[in-house]
Amino acid sequence: MIDKKKKIITFFVLLIFVAGLVIAQEPYRRGTTAGNFLEIGYGSRGAAMGDAVVATTDDIESVYWNPAGLALMRKSAAAFSMQPWFVDINTNFAAAALVFPRYGTFAFSFYQMDYGKEAVTTLDMQEGTGEHYSANDFAFSLSYARRLAQWFAFGASGKFVTSNIWHSNANALALDLGTMVNTFFFSPTGERTDGLTIGMSISNYGTRMQYQGMDLLRPIDPNPDQAGEFGNVEGQYKTQSWELPLIFRIGIALHPIVTTNSRLTMEVNALHPNNNSESVNFGGQYRYTLPSFGSFYLRAGYKGLFMPESEFGMSYGFGVLWRVGSLGMKLNYAFRDIGILGNVNSYSFSLMF
Repeated sequence: MIDKKKKIITFFVLLIFVAGLVIAQEPYRRGTTAGNFLEIGYGSRGAAMGDAVVATTDDIESVYWNPAGLALMRKSAAAFSMQPWFVDINTNFAAAALVFPRYGTFAFSFYQMDYGKEAVTTLDMQEGTGEHYSANDFAFSLSYARRLAQWFAFGASGKFVTSNIWHSNANALALDLGTMVNTFFFSPTGERTDGLTIGMSISNYGTRMQYQGMDLLRPIDPNPDQAGEFGNVEGQYKTQSWELPLIFRIGIALHPIVTTNSRLTMEVNALHPNNNSESVNFGGQYRYTLPSFGSFYLRAGYKGLFMPESEFGMSYGFGVLWRVGSLGMKLNYAFRDIGILGNVNSYSFSLMF
């Protein structure tokens, strides 16, 4: 009875700690970072659970949410995810990971946001010049994760981030760090893997981005009040450098139901970004396993709780895992409600070998 009371007290202490992280502190610094495509979330499992997966991510999509989750992978894998965003923007994610039981897990991943093509207009040619420009954001990352103990995993990712707008671009280097801790608390089976899990990650800690390129070149006249051949001296606008969207995540997860075929996971995450208010995400996943086939997943979540003027809300999704011998194939789908911006669908495919 005493041990049970200690567990309850510990759980509420963790909840108070998480809630304390989400006390909003103005100003929120909205619109003060570059490379914001790194914030939207990649991977259908996380999207379906309201982005609340930092403590339970255990597959190749961990390279985005928490690199420590890569250490929980049992097989090497490759994955691709596409997420058509609003106003004809498209996002894509691809990753591959190799598991070496003695050394850890190594992974490579790629993120892209394609803004499409737009007509080039000027003050003199407001209907268009006949040209079109495009804009794209990319991020390439190398990750490594390993279990340092049966109850503790650590992971890190190094990123190269680049943004292109027609003939101008900006680059940055960044680092992601993550940890996961398994405990015996609230374990319905007495096993550590079924107990309360704590996950933490910090994403996009890196250098600033500053746009440069030929689009910033402009002819200037350094002496407009004097006659002479100075009307077309080459000048260049100097843009300001901007921070990347730094995000600190902490989460706790419980598994209220664990049986031979069923497993229910509930998770709450607290986020502290450098360009917005603090917020909380909730998510849940139910898994049903058929020994001769694979697993079925149902997921739901809510993103952006306590965030002022948030357009985020409920999300839903499902997944199927087929096992054929030593191979596995996983399909995941997620539906997100983003308020006045509309709805977003996410599709993911993974191959485990």
